[in-house]
Amino acid sequence: MRLHTKLMLGIVILIVSIGIIFEITFKNIMESNLKHEIGSKALSVAQSIANMPEIQEAFQSDDPALIIQPIAEKIRKQVGAEFIVIGNREEVRYSHPNPLRLGQKMVGGDNDRVFNGDSVISESTGTLGPSLRGKAPIFYQGEVIGVVSVGYLQTDIQNEISKIQKKIFAATFLILIGGLLAALLISFNIKKAMFGLEPKEIAWMYQEKHAILESIHEGIIAIGTDGRITVVNETAHKILRVPNDILLRGKRIDEVLENTHLLKVVESGQAEYDQEILIFGTAFLANRIPIFNKKGEVIGAVASFRNKSELAQLLQELSHVKAYAEGLRAQTHEYSNRLYTLLGLIQLGSYKEAIDFISKEVDVAQGFIQFLMKEVPDPILAGFILGKVSLASEMKVDFSIDRESSFKDIPYDMNRDELVTIIGNLVNNAFEAVRGTEKKEKRVSLFLTDLGKELIIEVEDNGDGIDEKMFDQIFNAGFSTKSKNSNAGIGLSLVQNAIQHLGGSITFSSNVGEGTIFTVALPKSRGEVRNGESGYRSVNYRG
Repeated sequence: MRLHTKLMLGIVILIVSIGIIFEITFKNIMESNLKHEIGSKALSVAQSIANMPEIQEAFQSDDPALIIQPIAEKIRKQVGAEFIVIGNREEVRYSHPNPLRLGQKMVGGDNDRVFNGDSVISESTGTLGPSLRGKAPIFYQGEVIGVVSVGYLQTDIQNEISKIQKKIFAATFLILIGGLLAALLISFNIKKAMFGLEPKEIAWMYQEKHAILESIHEGIIAIGTDGRITVVNETAHKILRVPNDILLRGKRIDEVLENTHLLKVVESGQAEYDQEILIFGTAFLANRIPIFNKKGEVIGAVASFRNKSELAQLLQELSHVKAYAEGLRAQTHEYSNRLYTLLGLIQLGSYKEAIDFISKEVDVAQGFIQFLMKEVPDPILAGFILGKVSLASEMKVDFSIDRESSFKDIPYDMNRDELVTIIGNLVNNAFEAVRGTEKKEKRVSLFLTDLGKELIIEVEDNGDGIDEKMFDQIFNAGFSTKSKNSNAGIGLSLVQNAIQHLGGSITFSSNVGEGTIFTVALPKSRGEVRNGESGYRSVNYRG
């Protein structure tokens, strides 16, 4: 049975039960109140008649009934009683609605307390049937000389109760109808609010949502319009340094994390992407997105936090892959050109020239490769530099490796990817610098040395140099003095990040119209990091 069906049946049963209980209870209360009211009225009338002087004096006459009967009947009709019976100590009637019963004894057997001087309300059966009676003693000169009994038949009382009960039933019926309509409305609204889902489906979706949130590597925090946290995953707990057993849900976001801008997003309804935020000194990139309901109203906002260093590392890896691909492509293109040259010489019959060409190429390649293998024994770095040589040949750039270079003593635990990032981006920047110059000779040189306690990387170009006004900006992500494409301006930023991770420093010297030299110093041991800080960077501006 579906949830909305259960809700309808449950609400209907509840309302019917309440209606029945209400009707029974109200009927009993009304019956009790009505009997009390009629009994009190009967007793009041009986006491009033018992205190009438003409009634008391009539008992002293020779024929009391002759005086009492007209008075009693007149009063009975006025108050609407079923009977008013007045009798003496011997319970002989002096009044009765039926004149034929005058002089007969009273019926009911409930006069004992009255003859003792008490006024009572009783239920008994008389000649007219079961009735509710009010009885009062008649005093004369301090003695009880008779009794007044004013009564209302139980059938009349029940008839009155039946009339009231019909009204109660009508009201109960209207309540039931209203309850049924309310049950339908509530069931429909609940079904609509739950998007027609069953409790089991909602429970499964909650577990699924929880699992998804916990599997996400980013920190996730969501808030409502009141600024209180509604969702927070385990990664967010770690970022905020809050143990998982401490409940963050329900707390205000500004009490947990300052400068989140989530409240601003809730107010404006505008999303914010890739915004940098510092949490306990660590840089994170945050995305903040408003949450809308079906009506387009903002009902909250959700933020995701990702460690910026992780993204930088990913960008570095992508940069390496791109660099490798470019190197392979350039090398393939270069050797294709040489093969075409060799093919042309053979077709022309210039066999001696073809042999000389092959010998020269082999000698150059073998000599350079042997030099790299000897001075840069690390295969990753050597292969990367060889790829750059091929790229330079394709770009018509004179790229040379200083023959005094030596890069053998590289610490085992030093990240090779970081070294590739530094060398690759500095060389690429130098290639771009000389390509943009009007000079005929486009030279780029690379010098590597491992002498002393530091690894030194030096890249020099004869490009147009860097304007002194741009010195403060060249390491900013996205800044470029040349290309305007979406990937420009990230090389030196990546270089700076890699150097900081390795605890080194970078300096540069540039003269407008003459060229630029970048020099990187990387400590072989982290204990040799300057000032004891792994992220130390020094930039030397020289014009």
